[in-house]
Amino acid sequence: MSTRDNDVAPAPRRSAEEKKVLASTLVGTTIEWYDYFIYAQAAAFVLAPLYFGPVADDNPGLAQVISWASLGISFLFRPLGAVVAGHLGDRLGRKMVLVVTLVGMGGATALIGLLPTYATIGIWAPIILILLRVVQGFSAGGEWGGAALMSVEHAPRNKRSAFGSYPQIGVPIGMLLATAFMTILTSSMSPEAFQTWGWRIPFLSSAVLILIGYIIRRAVEESPVFKEMQLRKKESAAPLRVLLRDHKKNVILAALIFAANNAAGYLVIAFFASYGSNVLDMSRTSTLIASFIGGVSWLVFTMFGGWIGDRIGKILTFQIGYGIIILWAIPMWFLLDTASLPLFTLAIVLLTVGLGPSYGPQSALYAEMFPARVRYSGVSIGYALGSIVGGAFAPMIAQLLLNRTGSGWTIGVYIAVLALISFIAVSMVPKSIEGKDLHVEEAEREYLQEHPEDAALAAEVKREE
Repeated sequence: MSTRDNDVAPAPRRSAEEKKVLASTLVGTTIEWYDYFIYAQAAAFVLAPLYFGPVADDNPGLAQVISWASLGISFLFRPLGAVVAGHLGDRLGRKMVLVVTLVGMGGATALIGLLPTYATIGIWAPIILILLRVVQGFSAGGEWGGAALMSVEHAPRNKRSAFGSYPQIGVPIGMLLATAFMTILTSSMSPEAFQTWGWRIPFLSSAVLILIGYIIRRAVEESPVFKEMQLRKKESAAPLRVLLRDHKKNVILAALIFAANNAAGYLVIAFFASYGSNVLDMSRTSTLIASFIGGVSWLVFTMFGGWIGDRIGKILTFQIGYGIIILWAIPMWFLLDTASLPLFTLAIVLLTVGLGPSYGPQSALYAEMFPARVRYSGVSIGYALGSIVGGAFAPMIAQLLLNRTGSGWTIGVYIAVLALISFIAVSMVPKSIEGKDLHVEEAEREYLQEHPEDAALAAEVKREE
């Protein structure tokens, strides 16, 4: 057993480097998700008439579906970003890729804030908007995997889930920043001013966040596991080839494990606010306040999920979270449909009770599912594919179900089915992987002992090096 994981005598307090790593992963994912959330909320309120004008004039419902589709299309390019970033991250290091993806993500967001509307440049407006969303998706494909591994690979063995929850809580924090910004703007200016220019302010502000994140990330040391790989010259010449050849099952499981959380999360992020405003005739400010409170609850339960994952096990924590989502996905709509702000908010908060445990331990569980030489690729691609299956088009599917049936509870059926699939997927992960040594030499030895059929492949990779 490696003493490097500090599983015998964990340090009573975090080192300065550990604090920098956790701050770096938190800031990066917060910026990434802030960028996504302001787009999601803009898609809910303003993008349909501004960028899909002719459709909005003839069929507002269809224009809203297209607006949600523009949110989801960037997810289709996440796997490509994950492949490129994963390959570079496994060969050149986590830190460099994290800096590049941060700049790409934030830069595209700031440019959306400058983009002329359909009324100004015609069809080029939605085309350029989609292209910028593609850049966002490509950049985000490599962002989360690098942040997750930086946090987990710096963690003591018995604190992996807690450390790994830091990039996870960037999601609700990003949501809180975006929602707070939107709430302040919508309550402090007229609807006409917000529609004309006010919505652009949160997008342009992303440039400031990029600078802050870049400075923090440049100051962080490379992951100790990747450093060890460099010292031992263990970098795979083709980690993606090895991943797809020998770890397809875990990539698929990783995707399915994330799918339901991502789908339910996007309802909290954007759809509920749109549903309350457009269907229930609640004020836009009220629905944003409910979303903000839901974001605070999501933050708390995600941190709790990371903490409890180190105590009862990551897999069991996931199962508890998904069990809650399965049970609550349908009943919550009857609270939402009251259009009462307290009950509307309560419905969202109770959903986050399940979202937190099924998200907090994710970084640590994924890191333990893949050996070091393909870990960045495996984690990033699994996450990216899960975001396509789950959250990419969740708001659009929800809108289509609502348009077809007129009943919100049918969306709950969709979420409950996805949560059941994710529950089954996480239950298929062997519990024996929890707590495994993540360092290269020990991890390879353990893996090859359990998978002797891969010994020949390992020898082939070493010959290539």
